[in-house]
Amino acid sequence: MRTPWGLGVSLIFVACAGAAADDSPKNLGFEEGSVGQAPPGWVVTTAAYRADLVEGGAKEGKRCVRFHPAQAAEEPGVGILLQPVDARSFRGKAVRLRAALRVEEAAGGDGRAQLWMRVDRPGEKPGFFDNMSDRPVRARDWTTAEIRGDVAGDAEMIYVGLLAFGGAAVRMDDVRLDVAGDAEPIRAGGPRPLTPRGLDNLVAFTRLLGLVRHFHPSDEAAAADWERLAVAGVLEVEPAKDTDELCRKLRAVFAPVAPTARIYLTGQAPPPVPEALTNPPAGGRVVAWIHRGYGAKPFPAGLLGNVYSSRRGSHTLVDGKLPPGAQDPADAFPADLGAGVSCLVPIALYADESGTRPAVPKGEAPKPVAGRLTGDDRATRLADVILIWNILEHFYPYFDVARADWPATLRLALESAATDKDGLAFLATLRRMVASLRDGHGNVVFGEQPPAGPLPIRWDWVEGKLVVTEVAPEAGGPDVRRGDVVRAIDGRPAAEVVEDAERLISAATPQWARWNALRAIANGPPGSRTTLGLERADGTFHRASLIHAEPGMPPSESRPPKVAEVRPGIFYVDLDRVSDADFREALPRLEKASGIVFDFRGYPSRISPDTFFPHLVDHPVASPQWHIPTILKPGRGGMTFDRGGEWSLRPAAPFLKARRAFLIDGRAISYAESCLGIVEHEHLGELVGGPTAGTNGNINVIDLPGGYKVVFTGMKVLKHDGSRHHGVGIRPTVPVSRTIRGVAEGKDEALEKAIGIVGRP
Repeated sequence: MRTPWGLGVSLIFVACAGAAADDSPKNLGFEEGSVGQAPPGWVVTTAAYRADLVEGGAKEGKRCVRFHPAQAAEEPGVGILLQPVDARSFRGKAVRLRAALRVEEAAGGDGRAQLWMRVDRPGEKPGFFDNMSDRPVRARDWTTAEIRGDVAGDAEMIYVGLLAFGGAAVRMDDVRLDVAGDAEPIRAGGPRPLTPRGLDNLVAFTRLLGLVRHFHPSDEAAAADWERLAVAGVLEVEPAKDTDELCRKLRAVFAPVAPTARIYLTGQAPPPVPEALTNPPAGGRVVAWIHRGYGAKPFPAGLLGNVYSSRRGSHTLVDGKLPPGAQDPADAFPADLGAGVSCLVPIALYADESGTRPAVPKGEAPKPVAGRLTGDDRATRLADVILIWNILEHFYPYFDVARADWPATLRLALESAATDKDGLAFLATLRRMVASLRDGHGNVVFGEQPPAGPLPIRWDWVEGKLVVTEVAPEAGGPDVRRGDVVRAIDGRPAAEVVEDAERLISAATPQWARWNALRAIANGPPGSRTTLGLERADGTFHRASLIHAEPGMPPSESRPPKVAEVRPGIFYVDLDRVSDADFREALPRLEKASGIVFDFRGYPSRISPDTFFPHLVDHPVASPQWHIPTILKPGRGGMTFDRGGEWSLRPAAPFLKARRAFLIDGRAISYAESCLGIVEHEHLGELVGGPTAGTNGNINVIDLPGGYKVVFTGMKVLKHDGSRHHGVGIRPTVPVSRTIRGVAEGKDEALEKAIGIVGRP
């Protein structure tokens, strides 16, 4: 899995700091300035990139800007080019940012370009933000990219610019920032607790919405704006005073999209089957949803490849009768919605040349709410819970493993969302909700989250304690040392702080939860201080006050160079840092090695399995089993799986005959575990260290109203022998745990063990 959103957002926040705004946009066509120099009016905020004006090859006019990694940058990371604009003349307006982009080349395997725009408001109040993370540009030809957003009435600054990822060299030209009309009013309903009746009403609405949205195949349901319909439904249904009123309101909300759905009081006889479900049209069809995973939203282009799809399929009637295998429209799906209401929702419909039957008369279309939806609005927060709960209820493939009490999670999340004070507080509600899935890919990203920077140290959980493992020079010299035990963080016991952080982490294994919790508690507002209570090896205690850095990565771990001969004839290869080109360049040396240690303690994003594995095997090999769910009807029992899409890797020269060891720990997840699954199954070498994260499979990314993105695993991955991987991971054949003494002495104990293994005679 790769998640570009969080890093890009944080870097943009700090990139904007200190950039002075001009009254209006400048040099948007890049015709001003000197060729080979940075374009006037624009600022590069990342040292590993530079922007040069170039003559010729422009989209419009004579010049454009070329934004590319600096020559000396081995790993350029994210490049940020920006221009600050005074927001006063755009206040209360909808604006459109457009630019022509062209990706010339990329040093990494995922070179892409993204426009971005951010609106700053006073007091760190959230404003509009979009960085095109779900629609990056990879094209080698000029491509027009566009962002539309609203500028709040109190906005102070607008930042516009370009992001470059994966070592991409990008040309940009013909930038435009225009007013596209008046800004949409912002919805802002304040927090208020749910009554017991209101909670029951919303639970019933949630269940019905999921059935209709994902399984009722009417043309009207397929075309509905479900985000706004969900908000409108919350406002309509929550106040129902009793079961009769709830039943009436549910009928009113869903009649425009599901006129043949029957909603009735539990215990009473359901209404008769509508004629449209029993009278097939001559020469017509029967229509139903076919879900391969959850594919209603286009997947971010090229990020991992879209293996998921949601579409309506049809069977042609034969002599006015249903063909074999077709769902009978009259056989509606029954459900007890709770709160005294039940329903029968058709999951197939007859259709003719004019569409699904019956057609809803014009004027009866659903009336979604107006206004911009934000996490500061109570009804939007409740709708977000309802929308994502249903997507996960019907499409998450690991409920058999996670064993989450998902109905209880719904009620808790609705109660929390109703009283969250703002969009940032709601982020924690969504994260707790997703954490209950025990999915290592599970995460919630919020574009308006304030930036956070790391402490100038690294730490790890060693021998049951939080221990400092790396110290940057700015940490304060002798105040903090490797091997110091962190007993307290801002006056709270360190173990308690870690446990609180883990409650917001979705993880299939304890090691993944712990790793991410340790990263989370190391972050804080840039420039703020965190006070640590430290215990030395001699038993003495002292305090150290450390300053959080700007957004970015914590101090690097002490490791050898990414490809290094660490002992005569013994090589180290860090798969977390090495690229395809690095590996190919090192092959002649690796071919002569007597032992090789491959380090998988991280994410091998720069190297392809087609580059790496053919030199480790003497016969064709495949990746672990990948199973994409197929969902044709509601209920988890209706989920089936189709296997396919695994890697097929064939041997290539030179074959690396060296004795091998592979370093692993709880950081190795997803793609890393696909690789390690081959190592495990084919016995390619010893697995040294600790168990991996235990989560694999292509992710799904869901946008929610208010600027939230929810990530989850959309497919099931099994080991080569068909046994479970989720929550198990890859286990070491040679377990090695860090020790406080080893940390204090600067040792990499797992690496030392692996070197000893591959160095045996």
